[in-house]
Amino acid sequence: MATQGRALRVGQRIQQELSELLLFAVTDPRLQQIFISQVRVDRELEYANIFVSALEGEERKEEILAGLQHASGFLRRELARRVKLRSFPQLRFHWDPTPEDAARIEQLLSRLNEDDKKKAAPDE
Repeated sequence: MATQGRALRVGQRIQQELSELLLFAVTDPRLQQIFISQVRVDRELEYANIFVSALEGEERKEEILAGLQHASGFLRRELARRVKLRSFPQLRFHWDPTPEDAARIEQLLSRLNEDDKKKAAPDE
């Protein structure tokens, strides 16, 4: 069993190497313009939960996750060559809704700010 710190370091390294692979080695058009927002590796180093998002947002979610699942064998093999571990974790891909959520929150806050400005402005 790895320490929590080691699992964190392994996750960061997997994120870095996977980002490079997606930029330079993967040619699948479904996997263009995506980014890895976070990689969480469990303490046993058995699973790597990889959270992804895209510039277009959630509209390509199914397509991207299917492409990643299709390429998971290649990605795991290449990552195992780059990140030396006794046993390399299984890759599990998840959609990260954080960018869309952040955009929605920002819109709501700006609407609230506009409403406050309208209420504070003297009536003409």
